[in-house]
Amino acid sequence: MEVIEFILLQFIAHLFLDYFFQTGSLAKRKNSEGFKSGFLYWHALICFILSWVVSFQLNFVFGALIIAVSHLFLDGFKKTWSQNKFIARYLFFIDQALHIVAIVAVVFFFNRWVGISPSFDIPFNRTFLLILTAYLLCLKPANIFIREVFRVTEIEVSSDNEMPNAGKVIGILERILTLTLIIVSQYSAVGFLIAAKSILRYRSDETLKSEYVLIGTLLSFGIAVIAGILVNVIATW
Repeated sequence: MEVIEFILLQFIAHLFLDYFFQTGSLAKRKNSEGFKSGFLYWHALICFILSWVVSFQLNFVFGALIIAVSHLFLDGFKKTWSQNKFIARYLFFIDQALHIVAIVAVVFFFNRWVGISPSFDIPFNRTFLLILTAYLLCLKPANIFIREVFRVTEIEVSSDNEMPNAGKVIGILERILTLTLIIVSQYSAVGFLIAAKSILRYRSDETLKSEYVLIGTLLSFGIAVIAGILVNVIATW
């Protein structure tokens, strides 16, 4: 196993931890209560277990512990950081960036001082891990990212004729389709997909709503396109 595969495995564990193994209500309660939140410590424990398990080597226990402790403190201090208006506005992006930095740093120093040598003889395929990571990103994480972008830019349109979760489902489907097309190098088909959605969703009598949908569409397709390009690029390293 090489460093890139190891980082990808740790990042996949992070995606499951922060996006699939906790609900929105639990995340809000954890962030608002800080170190007083009981769920915060369960969250850190799960982080430790996931990080250690996906390392596939027993001697990464201290590396997993460092990642879990850093996760604990980063999430625990969110309550304090949210009191600063500037930091609070970009807290989601700052938090995720720091988590990724912590993971990369731990893996880098672990590889330098200890070395990556899995205890189990499992053939790791970089391309498979990249594709898995990309598809995971295109699910719930992308929805949350787009929501945070709208929140930071203060873009919103009120409407009483919308199904609350329809946009999320449409977004997931379009990102999966776009990512798949990018991976198989069918770039022209992505253009047809974007055009088809634009025609179906655009109504001239709802200009603000159309612009809102267009921004969300561009963000959604952008995430899938960038993820697909990164898969193709990193797979050749």
